[in-house]
Amino acid sequence: MRDEGKGYVRFQPVLRRIDLPGGAIDVWRPPDMEALIDLTEFDRDERIPYWADVWESAIVLAEDIAGVDGRGLVLLELGCGLGLPSLVAARQGFRVVASDYELAALEGVAYNAAKNRLPSPEVRVVDWRNPPADLGRFDRVLAADVLYERHHPAALAAVIDRSISSGGVALVADPGRAAAAHFPDACERIGLVVERMPARRPHAATDGPSIEVFKVTQPA
Repeated sequence: MRDEGKGYVRFQPVLRRIDLPGGAIDVWRPPDMEALIDLTEFDRDERIPYWADVWESAIVLAEDIAGVDGRGLVLLELGCGLGLPSLVAARQGFRVVASDYELAALEGVAYNAAKNRLPSPEVRVVDWRNPPADLGRFDRVLAADVLYERHHPAALAAVIDRSISSGGVALVADPGRAAAAHFPDACERIGLVVERMPARRPHAATDGPSIEVFKVTQPA
């Protein structure tokens, strides 16, 4: 964003340091997620400010992408929130598009990229339940902890199908939500190939949920 997310300071963000392969990333997040809840927005569109924290699923994807040479590749993060995987991907040389339907989240991505002195991802307001026609194709597509409702698996599978390039890979991380159980079937119904990766916690975690990662590709 042109102002490098400087308007994000209105949230009085606090620092959370995430230790990752290749070096820590500092994420500045709002101090009180619950204070951001807008009941009118929730009633209108089930909006809860999940974007305002860094969840275990995002850390697992960030750890995975930290080992990938992204030079010459383009990456899309769907429902990015504060965009930890996007920030790590930018550090790895990917050209990154970080997308979310909350503008405040995208301000946070730009702010945190500047704070970490990283190339700023392109940020774009996208509701992946109704993606724009010009979204494009990407070598990598990431989504961390976005499968909340029963209708989300089919919607996410559809946007992955239209956004991964030939030979591309999508990684979807989830902490075991009930809706995620329907995601592989939703992918397979439209011809995508799904591989379940072994569930694990972030490397530094000793408790909390184990994160399952679905690796999604186009058929050979």
